[in-house]
Amino acid sequence: MERVKYIDPQRNMSVAELVHAMQDVGVLGAGRLGRATAIVSRMFEDPECFTFLSMSGPMVPGGLRNMIAYLVREGYIDAIVTSGANIVHDLVEAYGGAHYRVPQERDDIELRQMGMGRIADIIVRNEDFELFEKMIYRFLDSLSQKKRVTLAPSEFLTELGDTLTDKTSILRQAALKKVPIFSPGLMDSMLGFHMYTYSTMQPLSLDFVKDLRILGEMITATKRTGAIMLGGGLAKHFAMGSTILRGGLDMAIQITLDRPEGGSLSGAPIAEGISWQKVQTDANYETVIGDATVIFPLMVIAAISSEMTHR
Repeated sequence: MERVKYIDPQRNMSVAELVHAMQDVGVLGAGRLGRATAIVSRMFEDPECFTFLSMSGPMVPGGLRNMIAYLVREGYIDAIVTSGANIVHDLVEAYGGAHYRVPQERDDIELRQMGMGRIADIIVRNEDFELFEKMIYRFLDSLSQKKRVTLAPSEFLTELGDTLTDKTSILRQAALKKVPIFSPGLMDSMLGFHMYTYSTMQPLSLDFVKDLRILGEMITATKRTGAIMLGGGLAKHFAMGSTILRGGLDMAIQITLDRPEGGSLSGAPIAEGISWQKVQTDANYETVIGDATVIFPLMVIAAISSEMTHR
């Protein structure tokens, strides 16, 4: 048996050192974070591991946009699976908009009257969404002129990313690095809504089946797969489910606030995926319970620090 180790409060530690100290603690939330970070480090260090990043919830407006763009730019991520909302919020920023903290003592009726929409304690101005709509219609017009009217969603998002100039944009970096962005729920977003309204005037359609073919070819060509899953939902399932083609994930971590009792995938332990062949029987995996906007930055900083020392 190994004894529980303790964090020294008198030691001046970096973020990476603190997370590694949590791994030495080895139990409860600290131990989970430490073990999950070690798994992420192995994904980052393994050149033969195809690494997914799946995102549900407001990861982009919640402060993770630059960090995710950095991971793509530096080659740590091979594919992204995300909700349509995170794509929309990345584009809002890329087109010059912003996300703000909710002013104190403002209720939702007052925010609506002020022309603002709320996500928890984050707000976005309606005028930024109006600019977003204008820019998306301009992009859709360009596709129509090039006769690019039927695309896989990942191809559509690559074409869209190619039009951006914001270097901190996830879509822009993904397009530059040829990292596909899969969004099986893309139509359930403001981007999807604008695509629908545009399609009532001009030919436009997305081939979601083609995305599965694209992803299937990538998965079957790789030796190992890993997944970093922020939140659950459709993005988590799509990332895990695609690896059935090769017997499941070899490495996986999830950061979630959802509970398992209801039987939903969002709160399901990763081990459940073994029975569905979404996770290998000898896989390395860990679940961290908590807010991804807090935990993921700590994990990434520590994992990158570890990866750098092994270069």
